[in-house]
Amino acid sequence: MNAIALRGATINYDDFGPSAGLPVLLIHGHPFNRTLWEPQGKALTEAGHRVITPDLRGYGLSSVTHGKVFLSDFADDLAALLDHLGVERAVVGGVSMGGQIAMELQRRHPQRVHALVLSDTSAPADTDEGKEFRNRLADRLLAEGMDGYASEVIGKMLAAYNVTAMPEVAERVLEMMRATDPYGAAAALRGRAERPDYRDTLAAVQKPVLIVVGADDVYTPVTDAEAMHDLVPHATMAVIDKAGHLPGAEQPESFNAALLDFLTTQVTTRA
Repeated sequence: MNAIALRGATINYDDFGPSAGLPVLLIHGHPFNRTLWEPQGKALTEAGHRVITPDLRGYGLSSVTHGKVFLSDFADDLAALLDHLGVERAVVGGVSMGGQIAMELQRRHPQRVHALVLSDTSAPADTDEGKEFRNRLADRLLAEGMDGYASEVIGKMLAAYNVTAMPEVAERVLEMMRATDPYGAAAALRGRAERPDYRDTLAAVQKPVLIVVGADDVYTPVTDAEAMHDLVPHATMAVIDKAGHLPGAEQPESFNAALLDFLTTQVTTRA
């Protein structure tokens, strides 16, 4: 694990694999941390790729910014991290909020993005109801902490049947959620509520794009992934069976196979 002070925060990150390998930046969602990507990090580095997995500010071991953190703040942090690592361009992937941060990185720093991997995420801006929900949830996390929320949503983060079928995975996901600082989570929720609409950004993308979704995701269902694919018709789309909102954790072998095939057939061939 490494740490760097940038843009008023201390960002912790892992940087695995050969320095000359294809850089792959993986962005976790809310309310997780960089260890969510451990199964992908192992598979990618074994295939010769360089894997960079940061804790976003407010999550994991990175420092907490109170108040409101916009997706643009996260994207600028990641661009600064790539600067620090001497990485000009990377394959940028993210799950859920991390996928929206990947789209924000494409919007603000398109020259840094070699290809996009968008897992279980959506492109439109929040509705008024969505904004209200995120702000209420932020208030609740500050008042109550993370434990009750984590217990309530585990059956949506994972497909409900996987909570009992995969107790070790469920416990790992719960531990990440419970360990998250509520101030960091609340700041991200408030900022995410004000995110822009990324549909125009996606529609303009000419670089390789992989869209992944768990077949039983209830937060961002297959229809959301199909809507993004309609915007980017040249994109590759993979539906991961027997998975919910976190297919990389629930079905890592299937997720990794789709990711590695994409990198081999769509990215390295066009490098």
